[in-house]
Amino acid sequence: MSYSLQFPNFDSDAFPQKVVALRVSGGEREAETPFHQHHKCQLVMALSGYLKCKVADAILIVPPSCAAWIPSQVPHSNLISSDASVCMLFIDPDIIDLPKKSCTLAISPLIRELTLHLTLQDQSYADGSATAKLVDVLVEQLKCMPTEDFDFPTPIEPRLNAIAARLLANPSDRRTVAQWASEFAMGERTLARLVKQEVGLTFGRWRGQLHLVIALQKLATGETVQRIAEELGYESVSAFITFFKKTLGKSPKQYMKERDS
Repeated sequence: MSYSLQFPNFDSDAFPQKVVALRVSGGEREAETPFHQHHKCQLVMALSGYLKCKVADAILIVPPSCAAWIPSQVPHSNLISSDASVCMLFIDPDIIDLPKKSCTLAISPLIRELTLHLTLQDQSYADGSATAKLVDVLVEQLKCMPTEDFDFPTPIEPRLNAIAARLLANPSDRRTVAQWASEFAMGERTLARLVKQEVGLTFGRWRGQLHLVIALQKLATGETVQRIAEELGYESVSAFITFFKKTLGKSPKQYMKERDS
């Protein structure tokens, strides 16, 4: 169960500055903001723990060294783990060359440190000040950051949305395309074609995306590879490691070691 997370004294759109920052920490329980939107774009970065951002057509899982990007006026909700430390940047949407769609971005150590420093400054900084110059560097660095495929698409199409909800509730569900199609009174080829049309992935890769983002979330909180493999319904730890390595090119242990460094 998650609890509501509120920032009653912080309104990013009340600041005329092109970038403002906020740092928050998790409480005793997982906490979530209600769905909301704002004029400024938002970058949400996990320094520790994990955070999950929900938008209309996807769920973004954000492990350490990554950030969720939410464009201007996009309704979204942010959920953070109890042990998380999170930085948020709110950025003027008129700045060019920043992503136009919600996505997950890789974050360099420089961006991480610049963002941390900005959270400690007076957010009502003046043009031409040292903080304003820092912001200019931060924005230019953000424009260079690559996107990461750490999202699980949740299509609006009713049948696929229902399947997505069930997979989210029970990610170890290993039913085949044919079995899912039968449940929704569809042909196997029809369902496979619909998933490809709506999501841009095969059914297997779509479900694999869910397993990937859940695995990254759990790895970020220190859960063991064996436990993760069991929770995702893999026959063995080695089968899960093979999936992870095939998807990201590294074993879970190697991947997290490189991220942490």
